[in-house]
Amino acid sequence: MPKKSAKPNRSYQVADQIQRDLSELITRELKDPRVGMVTINAIEVTPDYAHAKVFFSLLTGNPDEATQGLNAAAGFLRNGLFKRLHIHTVPTLHFVFDRTTERAADMNALIAKAVATRAKED
Repeated sequence: MPKKSAKPNRSYQVADQIQRDLSELITRELKDPRVGMVTINAIEVTPDYAHAKVFFSLLTGNPDEATQGLNAAAGFLRNGLFKRLHIHTVPTLHFVFDRTTERAADMNALIAKAVATRAKED
C-alpha cells in the first residue's frame, strides 16, 4: 500500500505562502535598481522543497536586467523567507521571466486588429 501524504496540498500551500512573502520582500526590502515593478505570477516548488522556480512579470523595466537582479538577490530573499516561513527547508530561489502576459497582450492586439479589419470590410 503506498504511503499516503498527511497533507496532499502542502506544496501548493507552501508555494502560495512563498509567493505572498516574496512579493512583499521584493517591494519593501529589495533596493536593486535593475528590478522594476515586479509581479510574482507563479511558484513551482520541487517535492523536497530544495528549489523553487519563481515566475515573474514586469510592469516597468528590462526583463534581462530584472532577472539578473533578482537572481543576484536570491540569497538575500531566501534569508528573508527563512525568517517568515515555518518550514524545515526554505528552497533555493531561481527567477524566470514569464512572458505569458506579454504574449496575451500581443494576442489581444492581433484580435483587435482582425476585428477592426473585418468591420471595415463589412
